Amino acid sequence: MIISVSLACGAAQAVDATGGAGATGAAAPATNVNANANAIANAVTDGWLGLYDAKAFSLSIAGAGASPPSRQAAWYFRGETVAVPKSGLPLAGYEPGVRAFDDVEHWASTRAPDAALDYPPLVWVAAPQRIRDARLAPDGKELITSSGAMPFKFVPKIALNRSYADASSIKFFASRPLMLRGTLTPEGFVARSVWPEDFAFGPDAPATRALPAGDATQAMRTLMREMPQGGAQSPYAAMTLWQRPGDTGKWVGKPVLGLMVNGAQGDDDEAHGGHFAIVTGRVQADGNIGDWLVNNFYSLDVESEKGIIAAPVPLDNYLADLNAGQGWYRPSTMLVAVLDDERAAVLVQSALNRVYNQFYRHQLVYYHPNQNCASISVDTLRALGWDVPARGPSSRVLAWLGYPFIALKDMSIGKAKLAFDYLRTDQTRLMPAAALEEAFASLLALASGAPPQPPEGKLAAMLAKDVVGLAFLRFPQFPSSRAFGDAPAVSTWEYRTLVPNDPALMQIVPVPPRPFPEDLRDPDLLPPRWTPADYATIVWAVLTVVGLPWLIWRWWRRRARRRDPGYDLGQGKT
Repeated sequence: MIISVSLACGAAQAVDATGGAGATGAAAPATNVNANANAIANAVTDGWLGLYDAKAFSLSIAGAGASPPSRQAAWYFRGETVAVPKSGLPLAGYEPGVRAFDDVEHWASTRAPDAALDYPPLVWVAAPQRIRDARLAPDGKELITSSGAMPFKFVPKIALNRSYADASSIKFFASRPLMLRGTLTPEGFVARSVWPEDFAFGPDAPATRALPAGDATQAMRTLMREMPQGGAQSPYAAMTLWQRPGDTGKWVGKPVLGLMVNGAQGDDDEAHGGHFAIVTGRVQADGNIGDWLVNNFYSLDVESEKGIIAAPVPLDNYLADLNAGQGWYRPSTMLVAVLDDERAAVLVQSALNRVYNQFYRHQLVYYHPNQNCASISVDTLRALGWDVPARGPSSRVLAWLGYPFIALKDMSIGKAKLAFDYLRTDQTRLMPAAALEEAFASLLALASGAPPQPPEGKLAAMLAKDVVGLAFLRFPQFPSSRAFGDAPAVSTWEYRTLVPNDPALMQIVPVPPRPFPEDLRDPDLLPPRWTPADYATIVWAVLTVVGLPWLIWRWWRRRARRRDPGYDLGQGKT
C-alpha cells in the first residue's frame, strides 16, 4: 500500500556523527527541536525534482503489494520514502509484449515534439524532510539553521557497507553551507544525505575553459583525468566548454540534459569501470543542482551493499546519501548540455520513465556485459534518434578464442559466456567513460553544425538546434573512512591492468540475491533475448561434439599412413 507521511515522521534510529552505531542519545529539550521545525520543509513542498514541480508529487512510503503507480516498483521500495505523482497527471506507460527499447522507439516515432512531460512511477527521495542553508558544527553534533541550533546525527551505516562518514567528513562539511535530507525526531535531525550547496551551476554560464589538445573524445578523457585521482581530492569545479555564438550566457530557467560518469572506486575491484547516468533539470537562480533528477540503473536482482535501488533520484541523494551516495565512493564528472527549449530533455526523461516501467516488471533485466547502466542509457538515447557513435567491441577474435580457454581453465561455461559477452559488447555500451567521450564528440558536432548533413533522428535534430552551451562539472569524492577512487577505466584492457592478477587479492563485496517474486511477473513478458555468448556456446558445443572426434580421426589416419605407406586412406590396407 501507499501510506502518506506527515511532516514529522516517526523517530529514526541514529548514530554518532562520527559514523559509529549508537543509541539515539539523550533527548534535547523539545523547545529546541520545535523551534527549528520552521527551518525544515517537507521534501516536496517546494522546489523541483528535475523538470518537475515538486508540488506535483505526494510524499509516501511504498509498501509491498501496492498497485499505484506500479506494483513492482512498490515492492522494490517497500519501506522507503518516495515521491509519487498526484492523481490526474500524465503517467509514463509501456507497450505490453514488447521489449523495452522497441517500446521506446515505437513510442517516440509517433510522439509530438511538443508533447507534455510524462511522469515516472516514483522518485526516490529517501527522506521526508529537507533543510536548506544549514551549517554543521565543527564537532558534528549540532546543525545550525536559520532558526537556531539542533542536535544532529547521521543515519546508521548499512551492515554490508564497509566504510562511512568519519571525522574527515565532518571537517569537510562543516566548512560550507549545506542542504540536507532526513527526519526530524524528538532527539534532533537525523540526516540521510548531506549536500554541499557550494557545488553549484549557474545562474550564468561559468568561465570558459579551452578544450584540451586532441579531438573531442581525447579532450573529454583529459578532462576526466587531468586532476590527481580523477579529481577525487580536488575542489568542485564548473566550466563552460562550448557556447553558441551570440548566446548571452544568461542561463537561469533553461533546461539541461546531463550525462554523469562516476569514477573508479578505490577499494572495489569490480568497480574500476565507473557508473553512468542521465540527468535532467533546470538552471536555478541560486545555482542549486541538488534538485536535478538522476536516472540511475542498478541491478534489481541483488541487494546492494550500499542500499542502492534503481530509480530517478535527486542529484543530492544520488551523490550524497550517507550509504547509497556515489560521492562517498568515487569522484564524478558530468557533461551538461544547456538547452534553449525543454523538448529534448522532456523527450529523454519521458522515455526513461517508460524504461523504468519495463525495468521494474523485468521485461528489461540488468546484465553486466550488455544491459548495464551505460548500455541502458545509451540504448535509450539511440532509440530516441540520437545515434551516439559506437566504438566497437573490445575484441571479437579474443572473445572466440578465449571461450574454450576460460571454460577449461575455470571449468565453467558461465564464466566463459560472461567473458565472451564482455569482449563482444560495443565499448560505448560497456564502459561509461567511453560512452561519455563519444557522446561529447557527437554533441559538440551537432551543436556546432559539424555533421555534413542535418541529423535525421528526432532527438539529434532537437539537440542540434537547441543546445546553447556545453559545460563540464567535476565533483570530488567526499572524505570518509573509504579509500579515495580515481578516474574510470576507458577500455576493458585498461580495466584489466587495474585488477590484481591473483584472484585471491581482489577486493569484492559479496551481495545477497533479491529474487523477483513470480506473482509480480506480468503474463505478457517476453523471454530474454539470446546474447552473443549463447550462440558461441552452440558453436563450440558443435565443434566439441562433432569437430573434435573428426580431428582425432583425421590425425589417426595420417599417423597410420606415415607408419605404413601401403595404407589406403579410403579403403584401409591393400
